[in-house]
Amino acid sequence: MTRIVSASSESEGTGSVRTIRHLVAGQWRTGSGAALVDSNPARPDEVVAEGVLAGNEDIDAAVAAARDAFPRWAATPAPVRGRILDRAADILDRHAEEWGTELSREEGKTLAEGVGEVRRAAEILRFYGSEGLRSIGEIYASPRPGERIQVIRKPVGVVTVITPFNFPIAIPAWKIAPALSYGNTVVWKPASVVPLLAVRLAEALVEAGLPEGVLNLLVADGAAGARLVEHAGVDAVTFTGSTDVGKRLIATCGTLARPIQTEMGGKNAAAVLADADLELAAGEVLAGAFRSTGQKCTATSRLVVTDAVADDFLELLVERTKTWHVGDPLSPEVHMGPLVTNAARDQVQAAIEQSVAREPVRVLVGGRPYQDEFRRAGAFLPPTIVELDGDSELWRKELFGPVLAVRRARDDQEALELVNDSQYGLSAAVFTDNLRAVDAAVERLEVGVLHINSETAGADPHVPFGGTKHSGFGPKEQGRAAREFFTTTTTVYLRGSQTGL
Repeated sequence: MTRIVSASSESEGTGSVRTIRHLVAGQWRTGSGAALVDSNPARPDEVVAEGVLAGNEDIDAAVAAARDAFPRWAATPAPVRGRILDRAADILDRHAEEWGTELSREEGKTLAEGVGEVRRAAEILRFYGSEGLRSIGEIYASPRPGERIQVIRKPVGVVTVITPFNFPIAIPAWKIAPALSYGNTVVWKPASVVPLLAVRLAEALVEAGLPEGVLNLLVADGAAGARLVEHAGVDAVTFTGSTDVGKRLIATCGTLARPIQTEMGGKNAAAVLADADLELAAGEVLAGAFRSTGQKCTATSRLVVTDAVADDFLELLVERTKTWHVGDPLSPEVHMGPLVTNAARDQVQAAIEQSVAREPVRVLVGGRPYQDEFRRAGAFLPPTIVELDGDSELWRKELFGPVLAVRRARDDQEALELVNDSQYGLSAAVFTDNLRAVDAAVERLEVGVLHINSETAGADPHVPFGGTKHSGFGPKEQGRAAREFFTTTTTVYLRGSQTGL
């Protein structure tokens, strides 16, 4: 099948400017809103893509298209739906190097991370492509003679999908793939700051044979997202983003009696206990804190170290951090690229400076803006580690940048208590070889994802993902847990006629 090229024109060459369009009812169209400029955060003067944002009429048309396509898509056999996802995964794999480069240019990840994310999206599509070959319901015994009980699953309907900038193709894949696999239609609003990889995912699905109207893509602003959530033609909402926005959407959907699934903020802690392998822990904490420039909901942004090993561990961690090369994410020797925008950089830098000015904060490494011409112009910040004597904004607030706040604990028990010392509960990591400490962590830590002797970040597509407390609301994402949000159940009491044979 011929690849659609009208969605993002001028696609040859790394430095060319793509034109962003929207997918509505199977057609690529120019938006009716404000101008859109997608810039490279490493080189803010370099335009990656440009276009026009979607407007209100585009929103109404997209929801109407999804509404119209839903009955036909829901009636499509699940294995047929799955084969489309499989073909889309193949397309992503074929273009992983090209689209991973585009991801690095528009979002700031290193090239290795960008290519890896495109391949991860393909992996997610394949997992949900195979869902069509698995059970779609259950049969239960009845306490009454001549009867059996069936629980069957049906798609929810039209789903609004709202996704963030930090994983511009993987997070959309883990929402859109199950939505489509289970027979729903989708209206998707990605973060407008990183629109190109959204277009690439939509292109792959259309090229794979997705029928018109089943997926509709609108690159739009936050106000459009709110309008989509409230739209009368929408049946359910899945959202990944900040806790503040998520809470507002939860309240809106509560008023509308509309199902919502949210994956929100995180302030994830790693605890290095007295018997930890310090070399292993240092490498994992470094990766968890500073890969993707700390712009992960699962990033390690808090570190608790038991007093017995604190001095040795922090010395090792600081030395490792000093070896990281920060620069152009397309350069193979670079470990960390820029934040997504200069505004994001300035916000994180201001938070560091304000805390240092008013609180007992010791900067162990980083903390100051770069002064060389290239990195000063781009959205770069150095990996920063600060040690705190007690509570701090740096301990409480999600900065979404390369900042690691450290506190010491008297013993392993206090270390686990400090891990729980947060309004968030997405992920945590504990470094220990003590079985009792592992058992204590599993029982006591209030998180949705727990790593033992590995970094806080990471989410495999075949297992549930999501947080507790203010990190998540509604059913978990990924794995077969996704069925709980993207399907509804009907319990059928099936009994033969008393007069039948």
